Amino acid sequence: MLIRSLLRAAVVAAAAIASASCGDVVRSSRSPAMLVVDSLGTGGTATTLSSDVVDTTTAPCSVASPCVSGDTIEATLGVVMKDVTVSPTTNNQVTVSRYHVSYRRSDGRNTPGVDVPFGFDGAVTTTIPANSNGSLEFQIVRLAAKLEQPLVQLRQTSTVISAIADVTFFGADQVGNEVSVTGSVLINFGNFSDK
Repeated sequence: MLIRSLLRAAVVAAAAIASASCGDVVRSSRSPAMLVVDSLGTGGTATTLSSDVVDTTTAPCSVASPCVSGDTIEATLGVVMKDVTVSPTTNNQVTVSRYHVSYRRSDGRNTPGVDVPFGFDGAVTTTIPANSNGSLEFQIVRLAAKLEQPLVQLRQTSTVISAIADVTFFGADQVGNEVSVTGSVLINFGNFSDK
């Protein structure tokens, strides 16, 4: 009886370990395809973004009439099949339709509107074939964020705030299975144009 109970416990433990090894990626969606981030940055390369909170040097901007603008970057996304032995069809194409940006700092000070800009949602549309990739430009820092705390206070100082922007892209394959993926990029916020 004790041996049977131990054997049953071993089988349950083995099943739990086997199911855990499948990973969250495979279970994250019913779609047979996954969305992946190949790169985030300027020009499609993974770089650190310098976000200038105010421009007083580039015409028509001046000290008397400063300019503020949002920042855009490029994402290269790919669609890969979860089971590499399956040949993809047009049903496995993924249409990306929106994204969400949130900011965090490595020092743990992450209060939106105090330590980092407020997160936001944006719309973007592109369709990526299975086993291929596609690029899209999107806004990673809104103009409004540079008119709010904490970025507006950087106009008069040499202080730089470094934050990681986590960008989650949301989409669906052609039969409606939802997919998503998150990538990150480092952003340095400061008054760089006046230096």
